[in-house]
Amino acid sequence: MKLNYKLLAGGAGLLIIGWFILSRGADKPPGLAVMPIPVTAGQVIARDVPLNLTGIGTIQAFNTVTIRPRVDGELVNVAFHEGQEVKKGEVLAQIDPRPYQAALDNALATLAKDQATLSNAKRDLVRYQDTAGKGYSSRQQLDTQSSTVESATATIQADAAMVENARVQLGYTSITAPLDGVTGIRLVDQGNIVHAADATGLVVITQLQPISAIFTLPQSELPQVAAAHAKDTLSVTALDSDGRTELGQGTLELIDNQIDPSTGSIRLKAKFPNDQHTLWPGQFVNIRLRLGTVHDGLTVPSRVIQRGPKGFFAFVIKPDNTVEMRPLETGQEDRGQILVTKGLNPGDHVVLDGQLRLQPGSQVQAAEDKNASTQVNDMAQGAAAR
Repeated sequence: MKLNYKLLAGGAGLLIIGWFILSRGADKPPGLAVMPIPVTAGQVIARDVPLNLTGIGTIQAFNTVTIRPRVDGELVNVAFHEGQEVKKGEVLAQIDPRPYQAALDNALATLAKDQATLSNAKRDLVRYQDTAGKGYSSRQQLDTQSSTVESATATIQADAAMVENARVQLGYTSITAPLDGVTGIRLVDQGNIVHAADATGLVVITQLQPISAIFTLPQSELPQVAAAHAKDTLSVTALDSDGRTELGQGTLELIDNQIDPSTGSIRLKAKFPNDQHTLWPGQFVNIRLRLGTVHDGLTVPSRVIQRGPKGFFAFVIKPDNTVEMRPLETGQEDRGQILVTKGLNPGDHVVLDGQLRLQPGSQVQAAEDKNASTQVNDMAQGAAAR
């Protein structure tokens, strides 16, 4: 077999050229340079973080009263408007009082007649006592007259009770508000005959100030809630369905005495002044219960947190503009901010957006997210105000 010297010479030339290129690896052509990956970055800041729990609740009135007539008669006047705020003792409606006024007058007349009879019986008793002492009347006549006086006295007591009953019945013809509240839809119109036995009342009054909220939390949260509640009064915030609009500030009143076995949750009751009537009975709300404050806590936007096979992590930007995967331990989430309990330090720069193309050691070109920094500062000021 003859060797092809031209091929051997060509191969040796290629090897020499390859060795020369490798020996000058530091001098890469500009077109082959690795471009940094653009990302959005933010800085980790230490601040006071409110420790909150969130549950779903329903607004309930402290008192709801159905106003019903307590006597029969014609409804001659309706003195309230639907949706009106009324005060305790304010007249709401009037039932025709004339029959009950007549009954009271009759009872008073009977009382006056029987009082006159008693006065006459007492005078006769004095006479019998005088004549019996002189022997002009018998002992039996004296005893009989004494019984007559006692009977007349008992009759007066019965008449007084009848007068009081007639006066009470007359008072029932004026229907008044038993509490401060707001009237609902009128159920009976003026001119109708109403009865004490009617199933339907005249109107429903609902107390709106103060007002309560019943909400639930998982039973796993019970120990820390009970411990915090035993130490101090806990503040509660009612939020709209979007979880952002604040409807009222209140306090935690009680923790229910049993856990619901069907849901594994515990019920709690909060009280709100509701001065602006922003809370309404039957309204569904989000309830934020504040247990305390984590001082110098570290929070980052939720988009910083990534989930991997070994748990949560974040991409941290090092001084040389490369990134490392930092494993994290996290706490509660509040309005898009997650509390980081382990893995980050104040001043660390973390990647907010652009993680999809990153891997440990990737070179990045970071742009600061001013909106994220502004949001963190606003939340810190809001937490301090609360």
